[in-house]
Amino acid sequence: MLRGSYSESLQLLNEPLPAALVRSDSEVQRKMVQGLALNYLQQFDASDQAIAQAERMVATMRSALIGDVAQARGTLELNRGDYSRAAAAFHVAATDARQRNLPRAELNAVASLGNVAMWQEHYDEALDHFKLALEKSRSVGAAVVEAKTLGNLGWNYSAVGDFDNAENLLSDAVKKSAQAGLVGDQTYWLNSLAGVYFQQHRYAEADSLAHKAYGLAEGQDDKGTVTQCLNTLSEIALAIGHLDNAEKSNREATQIENAGLDQFGIHYSQLIEGRVEVGRRHHQAAEASFQKLLADPKVETALKWEAHARLAQVFAAEKQPAKAEGEFRRAIETVQNAQRSVHRDEFRVSFLSSAIEFYDAYVNFLVEQKRPLDALKIADLSRAQTLEEGLSSSAPKEPAKSAFNPQSIARRLNSTLLFYWLAEGRSYLWVINSAKTSMITLPGSADIDAGVKSYRQSFFDPRDPLETGNADGRKLYSLLVAPAEKLIPRNSRVVILPDGSLNLLNFETLIVPGSEPHYWIEDVTITTANSLALLSRTSLAAPPKDGRLLVVGDALAASTDFPPLPQGGKEVGLLQNYFSSAQRLELTGANATATRFLSSQPEKFSYLHFATHGTASRTRPLESAVILSPDGDSYKLYARDVVKHPLTAYLVTISACNGAGTKSYAGEGLVGLSWAFLRAGAHNVIAGLWEVSNASTPQLMDELYKGLHAGEDPATALRKAKLALVHSNGNYRKPFYWAPFLLYSGS
Repeated sequence: MLRGSYSESLQLLNEPLPAALVRSDSEVQRKMVQGLALNYLQQFDASDQAIAQAERMVATMRSALIGDVAQARGTLELNRGDYSRAAAAFHVAATDARQRNLPRAELNAVASLGNVAMWQEHYDEALDHFKLALEKSRSVGAAVVEAKTLGNLGWNYSAVGDFDNAENLLSDAVKKSAQAGLVGDQTYWLNSLAGVYFQQHRYAEADSLAHKAYGLAEGQDDKGTVTQCLNTLSEIALAIGHLDNAEKSNREATQIENAGLDQFGIHYSQLIEGRVEVGRRHHQAAEASFQKLLADPKVETALKWEAHARLAQVFAAEKQPAKAEGEFRRAIETVQNAQRSVHRDEFRVSFLSSAIEFYDAYVNFLVEQKRPLDALKIADLSRAQTLEEGLSSSAPKEPAKSAFNPQSIARRLNSTLLFYWLAEGRSYLWVINSAKTSMITLPGSADIDAGVKSYRQSFFDPRDPLETGNADGRKLYSLLVAPAEKLIPRNSRVVILPDGSLNLLNFETLIVPGSEPHYWIEDVTITTANSLALLSRTSLAAPPKDGRLLVVGDALAASTDFPPLPQGGKEVGLLQNYFSSAQRLELTGANATATRFLSSQPEKFSYLHFATHGTASRTRPLESAVILSPDGDSYKLYARDVVKHPLTAYLVTISACNGAGTKSYAGEGLVGLSWAFLRAGAHNVIAGLWEVSNASTPQLMDELYKGLHAGEDPATALRKAKLALVHSNGNYRKPFYWAPFLLYSGS
């Protein structure tokens, strides 16, 4: 049974027991395993009868297998979708295992409760169960449960759009399942991994894995996995334009489902059927497929929002814009409600990764309807949702239509706003100034992404990109800024609202062509913002008079990886020039710990400054941290801890490597230390996009605080500090030294 050979399992179970064992635990076991095998064959009524017999025998015999039978009952009810009965049964199994001191049995029950939560789309709760199950499985050497739990964790992360963690966990699950002889599980997780590759647009890898999974599934009894593999193959075929292959795979899946051999893939196959009809331009048939799906109350939330969006596209193709817009709105509302039901930031920040394409479809629809301002509103609706909801504010989540006035933001900030939207087919730039809002069409994201990656890499070369006439720096300026050039006065302010790979780009480094090529920082003062909604609550306030500074730096060696910063003490000392002893609190040396920082009432300071090492986590961005002095076994101030402590700081400066983070999430942007401080309530944050130089950073920070002390706002002061390095004669004029630091504007 564990190998997925359910029919063979049932044949063995049909062998009669010796008479002496008929009323024994062996008979209970026989009925229980029979019920499980029938369950996996999706013969639920027959499975129910077998498990019910086992339950009656357990009750009359007072058998020691009460927990095992309860586990089987929970497994059946989970597959039948009766989650309350499943949870009750698993709780019985867990309690019995605890009382009998059976750690492996308890482990099975805990892991199964994770499945109950996951299928109810309670991803936070599922994560708790799975993490506990993984820890316990490793402590008792339960390889089977470990393999299953790794896969469930990976699926859980995939469901909320965290594809990096999903890929790592599912890859481990495939290996562990193969080692444990769990061929059925190995097949299932292999197909799930193919789905993750598909979501990342890695179509060749996805297709290869899906075919491998399908080959394994064909030799097993689990028709549910077969149809899932076929559906994955259909999705990939649709994405790469192979409509015939998509239809063929979907037809095979539907035949299995119509024969009553699989009940789990029906909704997915229905959605794909509609998409194939769209590809054939059979709009009425497509509409019928999507409407049938939406009429079923049992449809998973992710399929529901996709069906609404696909139906909207059908109506748009049929020239029914009012109906199309209604379906797009329902799709976005479904996505937003699902995102709001997730409470943990680590899941919320990644959630839109699997749904952003439907925002894009809505944006494109509105553009085609010649409604660029409405398109901008929907694009902004996807931005910084976790960040915004985490900030205490009386402002409504989505302003009324009459209140959506980006030009008033530009006027109040005396700035030109550049709002970017990157997508696979085509991208957009909205240029917003006090007079008007203009929309410009840009190339698809692939061209832009490649240029950003290549140009960033050039900063680590010994040559200056400006002196070498770097082609990527020129091309990116031509693509991203030149179309808006006439709308941006020289020596004016610009607020960048980036998207996708542009979150990793410092626009100040773009090379302006002409008779005297130069970096764009020479022409404008730039701030980075997360969304128009947050920007509407931002002001150009001058630095507070007599503001207090809390500086943390010159930390002791935390480990061999984090020795003392050579210039840490110098940077702390330079700040003494701008804040009197009564205005500042220094946490240095042994006092530079996370505990001391959090207990120093940071919410009462106008300025927070960290002159330390920093780390950024790509797979778990809220594990990004500033490295401080050892305090027991700890030496890190984590981003996840920062968000729990409300701040009112005018400016937070993270003078550390990768303070802005390294992973950009759809809608949310870069998530790391800078995001965490904004989430905590800081009004402005300065943080680095890459490793910062210990040699040049103290000089840059000295110039920054000199400007702040003179009453300049952070954007002006930071730009002047950078220009001091740009105009220097040594190496510091190269972007590597001055360009990592960006100013992020909060609320």
